[in-house]
Amino acid sequence: MNIGVLALQGGVIEHLKQIEALGHKGIEVKVAEDFEKIDAIILPGGESTTIGKLLRITGLMECLREKIQGGMPVWGTCAGMILLAKEIENQPFNYLGVMDIKVRRNAFGTQIDSFKTKKVIKSVSDKEIELVFIRAPYVLEAGTDVDILCEVNGNIVAARQGNILATSFHPELTNDLSFMRFFIEEIVHSSLVDNLSIY
Repeated sequence: MNIGVLALQGGVIEHLKQIEALGHKGIEVKVAEDFEKIDAIILPGGESTTIGKLLRITGLMECLREKIQGGMPVWGTCAGMILLAKEIENQPFNYLGVMDIKVRRNAFGTQIDSFKTKKVIKSVSDKEIELVFIRAPYVLEAGTDVDILCEVNGNIVAARQGNILATSFHPELTNDLSFMRFFIEEIVHSSLVDNLSIY
């Protein structure tokens, strides 16, 4: 499969490496035409404000929103979670606004408060997964059709809503491919099967 990574700013290369390590093709997405080459897209960590501005400047915001609402699988990590959220605490506007969650920016603190922990996330892997948090957000509120995949210290840090996956942490900064495998095999694959069944 062809998995795109939004390549405007942030941790693009790390995601591409994990995609290719699982035998799929990673494609940098920079212009609208790139959406026609991919089966799914990842919104990497970085600066959500910067990425949001670049989405507007490049005209990609509406195109990306339409693709996601049309069923394209998407995974937002850290800043990507903020981009997907319908509501952002203390901010009067959102970005893509496609996932029924309310998020808090820098919820665990500043850069010096970055940390790692390990958790078993049953829907993803039976083994402990290393979770890397860097100026991470978390979910304050989630809609009834949002599946909570993981909490840390009582805070929601991973969630899924249909074709949309969001994580506060950075699986791409570890050697563990469990989350990338989960995204591709569970969310992307099931979405492609569902689309084929329509025809």
